[in-house]
Amino acid sequence: MTPAHVPLVHLMRDGLIEGVHHGSVVVLGPDGSVRFAAGDVTTPLYPRSAAKPIQALAMTRLGLSLPPELLALAAASHSGEAFHLAAARRILSACGLSEEDLRNPAAHPHDQEERDAWLRRGSPARRLAHNCSGKHAAMLCTTVLRGWSTSDYREPDHPLQQAIAATVEELTGEPVAHTAVDGCGTPLFAVTLRGLATAVGRVARTPVGEAMRAHPEMVGGSRRDVTRLMRAVPGLLVKDGFEAVGVAALPDGTAIALKIADGTDRARLPVTLAALRWAGVAEDLLAPFDTPALVVTGGLTPQPAMTGP
Repeated sequence: MTPAHVPLVHLMRDGLIEGVHHGSVVVLGPDGSVRFAAGDVTTPLYPRSAAKPIQALAMTRLGLSLPPELLALAAASHSGEAFHLAAARRILSACGLSEEDLRNPAAHPHDQEERDAWLRRGSPARRLAHNCSGKHAAMLCTTVLRGWSTSDYREPDHPLQQAIAATVEELTGEPVAHTAVDGCGTPLFAVTLRGLATAVGRVARTPVGEAMRAHPEMVGGSRRDVTRLMRAVPGLLVKDGFEAVGVAALPDGTAIALKIADGTDRARLPVTLAALRWAGVAEDLLAPFDTPALVVTGGLTPQPAMTGP
């Protein structure tokens, strides 16, 4: 089924619309009710890495116990900076494992500056540098803790992934509509935007949410918008996912989930900011993140139309 997305973001150049990004967004109140919705929030889609906080919570329910900074990395799509790799190594060491036990693909760092530096040095791609290595390290430790096999921890029928699927269904309040394989090799569970927002609002009230807010540098990286936004807005939780999926939650339980139809990440942040404005976050906290040429529509409080570059 094709989601019925609507125009959400217009790229303006000298007063004319140069491009349009379609998508969908939902804002839930602290009680879980829909306070605002645009587009299609009831057709299942893949949340990609925006689901990592849910996966991390499932692992804590299975007994995984990590210091807050490492728990934040378990829910992260990290940039591959040195401190991220060191933290992922700490998770593995805690359960007697090493980088060789990871089953995620090898990669160069997600952060452009880090990647360029690696390439200049001729450094090969590594599994630790993959943006999902924190999640995979935590998955491995959870399997060791439970006495399960580690070589097949990514398989959909593994007890770990079955427990994660059950947690996804519990927190979203809906059955998993479809299961696929994410880019890092773990199962990917399709849910609706409303269900995703519901789940994130619930995760925000758990130790996983607390860890992410306390250590935003682990969730993204030094130059990532999710990290900078969490540092700027007190108590805010934000997580991005590939193909322009995003989630956010405020301290009062307000939760946001969005998807940009064409997968273009440049439209994700403007819609996130507009949804946060709609939810009452102070303008002076959000204004520094605006991209003037990208104008948000779709019923959310729009930014002023300004000339693009």
